[in-house]
Amino acid sequence: MDIYQIWMKYNKPWSKFEIACFSVALIIIFICTSYCVYKKKINKIQAAAILLMVVFLSIVFESTIFTRTVTVRQYKLQLFWSWREIILYHDIELLKEDLLNCILLLPLGVLLPVIAGHKLSWYKALEIGILVSAFIEVSQLVLMRGLFEWDDMIHNGLGCMVGCCIVNFMIRKMKISIMKTMDSGFMIQMGQNLIKMQFSRKGRSWKWMMGI
Repeated sequence: MDIYQIWMKYNKPWSKFEIACFSVALIIIFICTSYCVYKKKINKIQAAAILLMVVFLSIVFESTIFTRTVTVRQYKLQLFWSWREIILYHDIELLKEDLLNCILLLPLGVLLPVIAGHKLSWYKALEIGILVSAFIEVSQLVLMRGLFEWDDMIHNGLGCMVGCCIVNFMIRKMKISIMKTMDSGFMIQMGQNLIKMQFSRKGRSWKWMMGI
């Protein structure tokens, strides 16, 4: 089973009730973000990022909680048990699931600095990723719709942190590029001013020699 098949296994079709609830929630959030943009509390890019985050988290919650079949209450309290299985027994399928869990909340980490409007520290992104994952894991445990495990929280949190760090790096690069552009523009302007001053001085010298 490849990663695509794993994703399709857990991302089952939504019911009409779930689609209706999602649509109502999205409309309400769209109205709220539009009002905030109108009041200039956030910009359009932040508003779009918020809507994307809502859509993304809805898909994640649906695929990890609500569309899953109710079974028995399951949990794994041993830390890093999945990596132990991978190392000792070379479980490739479990490795694929761990990698999928690592990238599951990466898009959330990408959106966080955009929503904040500035760079976000890696540990805050890690905390947010772990909190979102904790909500998923506890819901799976209470509703008996999946396996509760600490490993998933760590993997999801790390993925969220990596996504945030990628955007932080891009923001820093953009700022450096802008600063270089501004510096080069400033130097050009200074050069032009010096040339004007030089010609002005030559003009005054020429006038003095001619006795004007």
